Amino acid sequence: MEETYIQANGIHLHVMMDGPEDGKPVLLLHGFPEFWYGWRKQIPALVAAGFRVIAPDQRGYNLSDKPRGVKSYSLSILANDVLGLIDALGYEKVFLAGHDWGAVVAWALSIWNPERFYKLAILNVPHPAVMTHFLYHDLEQIKKSWYVFFFQLPWLPEMGMGRDNLRGAERILRGSGKLHTFTNQDIVEYKKAWSQTGALTATINWYRAVVRHQPKLPKDSRVKIPTLMLWGKRDVALSHRMAQPSIDLCDDGRLIFFENATHWVQHDEADAVNKELIEFFSS
Repeated sequence: MEETYIQANGIHLHVMMDGPEDGKPVLLLHGFPEFWYGWRKQIPALVAAGFRVIAPDQRGYNLSDKPRGVKSYSLSILANDVLGLIDALGYEKVFLAGHDWGAVVAWALSIWNPERFYKLAILNVPHPAVMTHFLYHDLEQIKKSWYVFFFQLPWLPEMGMGRDNLRGAERILRGSGKLHTFTNQDIVEYKKAWSQTGALTATINWYRAVVRHQPKLPKDSRVKIPTLMLWGKRDVALSHRMAQPSIDLCDDGRLIFFENATHWVQHDEADAVNKELIEFFSS
């Protein structure tokens, strides 16, 4: 893969790219607490299908810049990072896929800047309006989202994740996936990323910012571009009941459930996810 640093929105983003330079561009946005490596099972398949794959470390993660302060991680700024990256690479439009927090950014971009994207693929995260509704009105989801409120505390979340050789962060991954979702070698790679100076605070600041600097969505927050949602039903953090209301907010949407997959659907069902992404972006 090609490794580079690209200046976008006033910061430097670490970016991995692969595939033919004249291939259709697919931008992959990872979530918490991963980094570009979270797409390791999708990149080769997309490249083999002829796509130009762009997988950045989002701001605060791994080798990308980690600005100080919670406000630096507000959703509008995160979205502008992506737009700046697309501009720096010289693309007018790209295909977009996001998982977890990467999907939150992808939803926002599809609402605010639909003209910059051909299609949208979302993995295991509801539309922002649906998430907000469930957090206010659904007791089951409120209980599932306890960690969001815990992450609002100062320094304690970082201490919990970082102690005992990052055992707390490792438990977040292993405890929310299947027995073999993450291998020992995967954990080694993740720990390298988590060990970067300021990384734990920066990544947790994404959660702090969404509460303290809540994004303003337009009254019409429907998604106009074609949308594919892939959802593992064994997600311990996000209820699958939010999936259908989310796809209902898309003018041209399709929802596929994976009955035995966890929140980490792109790892648990890599072959099936790759097939769906390639067919969707190719059609």
